[in-house]
Amino acid sequence: MKKIKLFCLLGLAASILWGTPAFAAQELIVSAAASLTNALKEVAAAFEKAHPDTKIVCNFAASGVLLQQMAKGAPVDVFAAADQKTMNQAQEKKLILTPTRKNFVTNRLVLIVPLDSQLALGSLQDLTKPGVKRIAVGNPATVPAGRYSKEALAKAGLWEKLTPKYIMAESVRQVLDYVRRGEVDTGFVYSTDAAIAKSKVKIVLAVTEHAPILYPIAVTASTGKKDAAQKFLDFVLSPAAQVIFKKYGFGPA
Repeated sequence: MKKIKLFCLLGLAASILWGTPAFAAQELIVSAAASLTNALKEVAAAFEKAHPDTKIVCNFAASGVLLQQMAKGAPVDVFAAADQKTMNQAQEKKLILTPTRKNFVTNRLVLIVPLDSQLALGSLQDLTKPGVKRIAVGNPATVPAGRYSKEALAKAGLWEKLTPKYIMAESVRQVLDYVRRGEVDTGFVYSTDAAIAKSKVKIVLAVTEHAPILYPIAVTASTGKKDAAQKFLDFVLSPAAQVIFKKYGFGPA
């Protein structure tokens, strides 16, 4: 017994002497919609500062892709989606703890073009103009922004008509990259995405003919760190985190 205590004390002393932590922080895996990338990274850093015993590991992708990963058994402790449909599917598949589900931010869909573009796009109908040859859209099957775009275009009677012009993307950030690099004439992204690339793209139209863009978050059913996951979720809803989301252009839920 004395030897065991001695070894423990020596290990603790060594960790202090060489600057290595005696106890490693637990990791919390947060799978979140690609549009949350910049804001959630800052929120995670603020949470870690307040909770040094927990390290947030973020996994960003299209909400539908994240759902598929979870369904296949990928380790996730907290799931944040960009739409209600994806979270509803997660709930139906019993991938989340339903009582923990909360809405935490809102967003807006916009149409953007490269900063130096001369295209005059005052309405969705202008997308039929000959000068508009390539339109970047998130894949509606997995990308919420793509679903919102499809809904708006369908209501305008344009979804099928514009099919030859679509360049499908695997996330809203990929749409942003296509427009930023001038590889397409225009694309549908969230206003928060446009804001982080304002030196490369400009908003030409606010798109409104779609369901409200409301982001939900929930603790997953598979987590083995429920308490820590709930603490992070609560922090996301806190005034401190909401200030960060507002800085990046998100609205309150």
